[in-house]
Amino acid sequence: LVLVAKYIKEKSPDIICAYFWHIPWPNPEVFRICPFKKEIIEGFLANDLVGFHIRYHCDNFIETVEREVEAKVDRERNSIIKEGHECLIRAFPISVDFKDISDLASSDKIKDRAKELRKELSLEDKIIFLGCDRIDYTKGIPERFIAFDRFLDKYPEYKEKVVFIQIGAISRILIQAYKDINSEINRLVEEVNWKHSTSEWAPIIFSKRFVPYEDILAFYSLADVIVISSLHDGMNLVAKEYISSKFDNSGVVILSQFTGSARELQEAVFINPYNIAEFVEVFKGVIEMKDDEKERRMKILREIIKENNIYHWAAKVILELSKFYLY
Repeated sequence: LVLVAKYIKEKSPDIICAYFWHIPWPNPEVFRICPFKKEIIEGFLANDLVGFHIRYHCDNFIETVEREVEAKVDRERNSIIKEGHECLIRAFPISVDFKDISDLASSDKIKDRAKELRKELSLEDKIIFLGCDRIDYTKGIPERFIAFDRFLDKYPEYKEKVVFIQIGAISRILIQAYKDINSEINRLVEEVNWKHSTSEWAPIIFSKRFVPYEDILAFYSLADVIVISSLHDGMNLVAKEYISSKFDNSGVVILSQFTGSARELQEAVFINPYNIAEFVEVFKGVIEMKDDEKERRMKILREIIKENNIYHWAAKVILELSKFYLY
């Protein structure tokens, strides 16, 4: 897809092209090892508009172009000019459909499903942590399980009072790196559960099956805390979905500082997923957080997502594109 705009422009130079890059753009030192770097950059620059989630990724891209190809960078316009063609570089933080998620989460259907799941999984009177990710080495799933294990070691009074539910389907299993991370996660779940389980309680419930969207919303409804411990993430929409689903202003967001959404969601509780000792204390801190503080934070987070929803994102992109028709 990176090369599509280049081929379009070769056939029809007047067609306006835009491209949105959903994942992080690396710094120039990382990108320079790519064997097809010149072709990729030229494909990007054939567009009239290129969008990234955050300003940091825009800056990384511009610095990469400066090092790798002959082009003029206009810092005032945040654009790159190559062979007379200007490409605008913009940050467009993507979002979710706040109203649709909030309305569906508050429906009787989702409330009833949440009650069913609570009973099926024996979650009555439990403090529920939730992870909702595809099985991927960038998501920091081993780190959260290691931290949860140490939390139970350090604060055993919370045993049988907390449960960590991890949902997410296996992906790209034919790739060795994904096989390895899947094996590591399975090993950690077995070790933590063997170490801490009692006859009536296991600390981690791990589901790798496909979970329907309505069930995901039901899990969001159940969860007291969403845990997002990504090691590197362009945005992370799980955080925004969880917030949108919390129509009653309950819940807490534990959020990695290495996600794009961390720039917007300042009322989340931030972690460095590599700092396991800090992670442990955050688990304890969110459990002991006062209800009025949780509500205060969630109200602010919901207002942020309500205002900066997916339609706002699309409008910003279209508005930027419309400027080309004014020239």
